Amino acid sequence: MISRPKRGVPEGLWKRCPGCQQTIFRKQAEKRLGVCPECDYHWYVPARERIRQILDEGTFEEWDADLESTDPLEFVDKKPYSQRLKDEQRRTGLREAAVVGTGMIRARRVAFGVTDSSFIMGSMGSVVGEKLTRTIERATDDQLPLIIISGSGGGARMHEGLLSLMQMAKVSAALARFDKSGGLFISVLTNPTMGGVAASFASLGDVVFAEPKALIGFAGPRTIKATIRIELPKGFQTSEFLLEHGFIDRIVRREDLKSEIARTIDFCGK
Repeated sequence: MISRPKRGVPEGLWKRCPGCQQTIFRKQAEKRLGVCPECDYHWYVPARERIRQILDEGTFEEWDADLESTDPLEFVDKKPYSQRLKDEQRRTGLREAAVVGTGMIRARRVAFGVTDSSFIMGSMGSVVGEKLTRTIERATDDQLPLIIISGSGGGARMHEGLLSLMQMAKVSAALARFDKSGGLFISVLTNPTMGGVAASFASLGDVVFAEPKALIGFAGPRTIKATIRIELPKGFQTSEFLLEHGFIDRIVRREDLKSEIARTIDFCGK
């Protein structure tokens, strides 16, 4: 009898679901666009993957891809901010926490933006604010429907101080001009959408969709509980809780999102 060494399971073949803690075959989850087949938990999806999921194949044209943050405050925490930016760019393959451009959704031309929580928690640095503002202004000039998918666990980026904080007002002002011109803004909230992003452009959509069980709010539930020292309602700051209280318009599963956006554009005559 020939003795053969045991072969291990190839790395990355399985993935543990953060929702139900079940071990899921990775390819099965990817086929479902990053949704757990057991509990329907919607996993984190990188910005580039979001683009592939939502826009028609081969139609995306990126805008302002060369914009990069500087270090105006020469900020240092555990490392210099300039070094942190380089490390984040190397780790994520992104230049910044937002990717913007134009593309087609079911053959409908749109202006499109997505923020990615993997890059300094998707916080709004100067470049994120500038990219989103330019995208909104192009949507205004070209009379395009505007779609922004928010996946930001942070608000203003502390490394840039007030230069970051002002991005909330700048993007919101651009949206006000877009609205005045008669534009349609569809905001899609994913897990997580927090801080200054939730407090500014993400909540200003003419139509606001959210993925199931997404964490949406300003300060996190643990921070709020520690501050006001009362028990929070069950499911506080989830998509389901916010739908019940009128903060969002509809919860849309990831596999239905592309069709739902196209249907909304048609319904609004855009």
